[in-house]
Amino acid sequence: MDPASLVLAERSAPRYTSYPTAPHFSNSIGDAEMRAWLARLDPGASLSLYFHVPFCTAICAYCGCHTKALRQDAPLDLYAQTLNSEIALAARATRARRVTSIHWGGGTPGILGSSRFAAIVSVLRENFELAAVIEHAIELDPRSLDADLVETLAAAGVTRASIGVQDFNAHVQQASGRIQPYETVARAVSLLRGAGIAAINLDLMYGLPKQSVEDAAHTASLAASLKPQRLAVFGYAHVPWFKSNQKLIDAAALPGVGKRLAQAAAVRDILEAQGYEAIGLDHFARPDDPLAIAARDKRMRRNFQGYTTDVADALLPFGVSSIGRLAQGYVGNATDLAGWRRAIEAGRFATTRGVAFTREDVARADLIERLMCDFEVDYGAAAMRHGYAPDAFDAAQASLDALAKDGVVTMQGRRVVVTQRGQPFVRLVAAAFDAYLQTSQARHSSAV
Repeated sequence: MDPASLVLAERSAPRYTSYPTAPHFSNSIGDAEMRAWLARLDPGASLSLYFHVPFCTAICAYCGCHTKALRQDAPLDLYAQTLNSEIALAARATRARRVTSIHWGGGTPGILGSSRFAAIVSVLRENFELAAVIEHAIELDPRSLDADLVETLAAAGVTRASIGVQDFNAHVQQASGRIQPYETVARAVSLLRGAGIAAINLDLMYGLPKQSVEDAAHTASLAASLKPQRLAVFGYAHVPWFKSNQKLIDAAALPGVGKRLAQAAAVRDILEAQGYEAIGLDHFARPDDPLAIAARDKRMRRNFQGYTTDVADALLPFGVSSIGRLAQGYVGNATDLAGWRRAIEAGRFATTRGVAFTREDVARADLIERLMCDFEVDYGAAAMRHGYAPDAFDAAQASLDALAKDGVVTMQGRRVVVTQRGQPFVRLVAAAFDAYLQTSQARHSSAV
């Protein structure tokens, strides 16, 4: 591993699933803005819906999600009831009805169980039009998946399931606080396919405690043997100052930067050898998968769920801590259960944070998204596309020149192309166009 790559990998940068990024959201966005922005949606607008379920049966040591451990049913009943009220509240606030995408995240959305999940989808059908849904996706914990829930998901129209794997090696699972044998995942995949949910995603991680390059490669090989349509391969972000459960992880057992780079490279080599195409920063897909096709056609998008084919006009958030996007800006729900519930029960949106887009935000978000998705952008053309002069974003040039010297990018005028070597560091390239980053006090995970 060359020294320059090690230095680059040690730098930090946002993940750019949004721009402006979440640390720059403020509490100036609330119920009034949410109502006004929803009211301005065209009746024919397409909608994407995101549901956050912040519960798990246990918290994994590496987890960075907004979730909590739960072992009783009563909170789930109340949560489902409040979600139903939130759905009705949103429907009353907008004339738009046509849903094209639904995504359930968490936590573990499957913890709702069959009856609650079916009831929520029924309320959705009463309030919105679901006939045009292209993709209905859910994140699942294979350890708690059973045939009854799978049949309910299929009957509700779920088309894609993402299964959390992380690593298949017993010693890594022990160090990470998640015991999950290969056979458990294989059974979950079989159940889903048997019910007709054929689009399967597997989520893997590198950089976990006690994980070697060989461990990461072994996991990738086993994962590929299950023939999923997509795989997401994330680098573990150790942020114990933000997620206290990560303090359970022995920092000394974490692989260093060089090993993380080698792990990511080994996983990529194995998956590509198995016929998967590398997609963006951290995804892999079968060549005939819609995401792979969109990537080749430079139509791929990036949002809070990562890389996507979703092109809906608005993303509506449901559930505690959920974040949405409308034409005017980002909207984020309260992050505390009680606050979220009180707002919905009072007939108010639980929006407590967000950001209203400036014209410049929209332009920068566009070129950052193209970089993250396509590994290239003509930022002069992007500026003009949004009504600016070609040199509007030339302030990024100093950072880009430095990255060019390190072999991360090549430059031709204002056209930036991320090199093959530089692709793992694309977040650093995107950061060159982040107008907020220099003034931010937020801490971010490492670039790889």
